[in-house]
Amino acid sequence: MRIAQVAPLHESVPPKLYGGTERVVSYLTEELVKQGHDVTLFASGDSVTKADLVGVVPEALRLKHVHDPLAAHMAMLGQVSRRLSEFDVIHYHVDYLHFTQSRLQQIPHVTTLHGRLDLPDLQMVYDEFNDIPVISISNSQRLPLRQACWKATVYNGIPEANYTFQKCPGNYLAFLGRISPEKRVDRAIEIAIRSGMELKIAAKVDKVDQEYFENKIKPLLRHPRIEYLGEIDEAEKDAFLGHAYALLFPIDWPEPFGLVMIESMACGTPVVAFRRGSVPEVMHHGETGFVVDDMQGAIKAVEDVRTISRDCCRYMFESRFSARIMANNYVNVYESMIDKEFVPRLAG
Repeated sequence: MRIAQVAPLHESVPPKLYGGTERVVSYLTEELVKQGHDVTLFASGDSVTKADLVGVVPEALRLKHVHDPLAAHMAMLGQVSRRLSEFDVIHYHVDYLHFTQSRLQQIPHVTTLHGRLDLPDLQMVYDEFNDIPVISISNSQRLPLRQACWKATVYNGIPEANYTFQKCPGNYLAFLGRISPEKRVDRAIEIAIRSGMELKIAAKVDKVDQEYFENKIKPLLRHPRIEYLGEIDEAEKDAFLGHAYALLFPIDWPEPFGLVMIESMACGTPVVAFRRGSVPEVMHHGETGFVVDDMQGAIKAVEDVRTISRDCCRYMFESRFSARIMANNYVNVYESMIDKEFVPRLAG
């Protein structure tokens, strides 16, 4: 199958550090190539892939000062449009930027929506473009946009070899990802202190969250049990998660998926997560950790983590969230799009 993967340009594929969407695009692309498909990846020029790379910009936009990131993305869509005859299906990962263009093009396409969909302004977009086929990364992600043209839910996956199973638990709690109000690292700090355990925080701080970090979080880092490591890379992440006692995922927003949960499971490390968004879908309560509703439940869950089998965490990852399973599920979607007569709805 000839497949085009169209990635965001903010980060390289895979990202050098933080970047969930681009990381998933990388895992999917490399697995599709491994399975023998002819894959073309539209991404930043500093991306690393075994697919045919079309480097739209020399390097990821995050690495340089860009006045208008939309300009680069529009140029990329123009390049995709000029090469339509080369592909059997196009898989977009750039939200709704291409919807008008794709509606007029007679080629199978599908779009994975990787972000939160509960933003009010999105309603008008999906009211109008309710014919554009889209994929969710969890069932809960769909709830705000029931009118969208949902074709499937495909859970994110990661390569089994990327994370090392650690049989024996470490002696610290872990928080991994991004420091922002919705990720609630403040909750993680409180849980660790009240549980009498050390917490290691490996997280980036975006510019938009810098004031929040300085005013709300930085003072909390002075506690002797709290260690802030900053942003870490993929290799460091493996050891960081694998040597933890448990991962804390105390979110306060409708998380579309939560890649860090399956990364932790891949290492055999149980997860204590708040019941928001995709968490009940990704987690198996009592098997891969605990799904909790409040702080008291989280503290109790930390006490009960010793009852969770690390072997079970790894098994659940392999059976549900490997890159191979994710790619197979996407191929099924591609085939369904190709098999049916694809006639776009014209405006008018």
